Amino acid sequence: MTPKVLLSGFADEGAVKKTALEQMTLLAAVGLKYYSIRFVDAGNGVKNVMQLTDDEIKTLQQFHRDFGVSVATLGSPIGKVKIKDVEDGTANRYIPFRQYVDQDVRRAIALAQAFGTKLIRGFSFYQPKGERPEDYVRQAGDMLGEIAARCEAEGVIFGLEVEPNLVGQTGHLLMELYKHVNSKALVLVFDAANLFVQFGNGKAVLENYRAMRDGIGWIHIKDYRQKGKFQWRGHVDEAMLKNFVPCDEGDCNNLAILKDFAKLIPALDRKLKKLGVPGVFLDLEGHLKGGGQFGGFSGPDGFGVALRALTNVLDAARIAYALRSYKDIEAIKRAV
Repeated sequence: MTPKVLLSGFADEGAVKKTALEQMTLLAAVGLKYYSIRFVDAGNGVKNVMQLTDDEIKTLQQFHRDFGVSVATLGSPIGKVKIKDVEDGTANRYIPFRQYVDQDVRRAIALAQAFGTKLIRGFSFYQPKGERPEDYVRQAGDMLGEIAARCEAEGVIFGLEVEPNLVGQTGHLLMELYKHVNSKALVLVFDAANLFVQFGNGKAVLENYRAMRDGIGWIHIKDYRQKGKFQWRGHVDEAMLKNFVPCDEGDCNNLAILKDFAKLIPALDRKLKKLGVPGVFLDLEGHLKGGGQFGGFSGPDGFGVALRALTNVLDAARIAYALRSYKDIEAIKRAV
């Protein structure tokens, strides 16, 4: 049988003012039934999902019902804090870990439950700038183990994304963390462009994908095109990253990766469904008009371009997907 995925996206990337109405309208227009919630204006200004009030949560829940939209993942920033309380020239925050688990992690879990998703996107902590991430794998793994234990107790899953400047900045390091934690409540989140900006070539992206492939729970979709000589070494200046492109036009080998990932989808789909997840998500995070440490922007036009590029690649990889149909419209009409 043809493997099938669920399509989602960070809807804030396509909304100029990031209002809830903009985001829901965008999703409905391009045909997506799922999205990852990150930044949104639900009536009282743009906020990260972690700062939403109870009234704003209720407003979003009503929007979800009205537009027939479900939350695929909670796009939390959990894990984007310093692992060690030292001054290293960055603006990254340090929060004592016990306080962080009891407040921020607890809040992320409650939000995931409120929005009806089993998946929380997160990260692996910042080691001090200039120090080796390998030297912090055990400490970060122990901390992530506590987060995973909290998530497992509450019936949710923590997705650990590969990203520059964090302990889990490569596929190899992320797999070490995954094995150290050894919990069904922790999976890995692959992102080809996040790897490309560290290595500058598609071959390295493929190698890192292979290193973490057996732990992947879902995939973020974006791509990057190298212009000129590769300049980044060590710490990646995320504010300088400007060459994100649709996933059928870049240098990240997304087609080759998805062709291989297709072999994993049937077993992963069964595994996730047993945990209450509706399927295997591919999550658009195009950054076509710019990206940075805590998010990016594609605009409504860029979001549509990014989605069409993804469907082109999925067709080439022979992976099935579904966009909204008239039956979905009929179902929404009956529900409201």
